[in-house]
Amino acid sequence: MEQCKIKILYDLNETIAADYMRTADYPWELLDGLADYIRKLGSTLDPEIYEQRSDNIWIAKSAKIAITAYLGSPLIIDEDAEIRHGAFIRGSAIVGKGAVVGNSTELKNVILFNKVQVPHYNYVGDSILGYKAHMGAGSITSNVKSDKTLVVVKDGEQEIATGRKKFGAMLGNHVEVGCNSVLNPGTVIGQESSIYPLSSVRGVVPAGSIYKNSSEIVQRRHQGEM
Repeated sequence: MEQCKIKILYDLNETIAADYMRTADYPWELLDGLADYIRKLGSTLDPEIYEQRSDNIWIAKSAKIAITAYLGSPLIIDEDAEIRHGAFIRGSAIVGKGAVVGNSTELKNVILFNKVQVPHYNYVGDSILGYKAHMGAGSITSNVKSDKTLVVVKDGEQEIATGRKKFGAMLGNHVEVGCNSVLNPGTVIGQESSIYPLSSVRGVVPAGSIYKNSSEIVQRRHQGEM
């Protein structure tokens, strides 16, 4: 499943966690060690740019943080990020440069690359969202199967056993997720793909696709094509 690999899904120039991302082939392999990595990275950050607010919480001085937001540790919020009223960051999170975490959005065990937007009523858990990925209002990552079995990533006849009970979604660069969609456990969405509103998505969505439903996934037309 080459298209599920980190080198295919993500631009590592667009995250403070680039060195960590290079230590694995598949992004979900990084979820177990993320909290420890955040603690290690935070202690190395430039105090001229970041301030340590409390134990294992580092926030860029240029970030905008609503006083009503909850910030759990370990946590790094990068430069010019915006954490809005009522956001709930449970911890084990990296919020990238210029990213937006909005009202009633909950994060847990995640990496948000630079410019990611999760601005309205989103749940993002055990997931990695690539550069400029956007989740529409009410869209969520479902990170535990209803039968509580371990998550398997499926792409047609191919399967990868992740060994994880908790696994949300891996979104490549520039992915657009429509409002009120559910990304089921083990979802991987390739770069430049769009998900229709009200979708229930599972498995691998190829790069450059428009996901209308499970039986209708079409390649995006590029400008100038007829």
